[in-house]
Amino acid sequence: MVRIFIISICAILFVSVRPSQEIAAKEVVRIADNNMRGNTSQADITITIVRPNWQREMEMKTWTKGDDYTLILVKAPAKEKGIAFLKRKKEVWNWVPAIERTIKLPPSMMSQSWMGTDFTNDDLVKEASSVEDYEHRHLGRENLNGKECYKIEMVPKPSAAIVWEKVIVWIDTQDFLQLKAEFYDEDGELVNIMNSSDIKMFASRKVTAQIEMIPTDKEGYKTVIQYNHLLYDEEIPDNFFTTRNMTQLK
Repeated sequence: MVRIFIISICAILFVSVRPSQEIAAKEVVRIADNNMRGNTSQADITITIVRPNWQREMEMKTWTKGDDYTLILVKAPAKEKGIAFLKRKKEVWNWVPAIERTIKLPPSMMSQSWMGTDFTNDDLVKEASSVEDYEHRHLGRENLNGKECYKIEMVPKPSAAIVWEKVIVWIDTQDFLQLKAEFYDEDGELVNIMNSSDIKMFASRKVTAQIEMIPTDKEGYKTVIQYNHLLYDEEIPDNFFTTRNMTQLK
């Protein structure tokens, strides 16, 4: 609770500074990340994969604790029910009940598609930190969907195993919600656009409840994440995030 109070006070102070006193780009990203993540979170999520001739849905349950722990459980459809992904610090594991195997994912797989969606493994389990694994700089301010936003360039640090050459994010100056992100490859080409919308209140916390990923080179393709329910800052012990536990979740 102390951490939440400190973050809230910092956000108020940052919003109240004079225009000439620009908030450091890294701090803007940190506040936005903390706002969406919280100390802990539990979420019920629907993922919709849209293709020109078909679409399908998946239901998931997720748990997070800070930057170090993430657990994702697929609840539906039936053929994928029980598949789980676990992040513990820099390690990522996948449990596949059909073959009763736990697989450790190498860093090279973080850029691969997550279960046929337009999101990568890293987008979902967050092996890379948007705060610590990038260098940040302001590109100015822009109006997006009627909201004034910080436009920030994020370039991966040389030590970070990140596939993108750079990421540009738009974070609104009032509520510190990330509303858009553009992902560029090593040739400087725009590959993916991520839009966030459907602003809702969950437990006194304002968040974007819908996230849409659109690949730029595939017409009619997109993946939509919808947060149906979010619970923040309920205690989750570290030993919840174990390879043994992810094989027993229902």
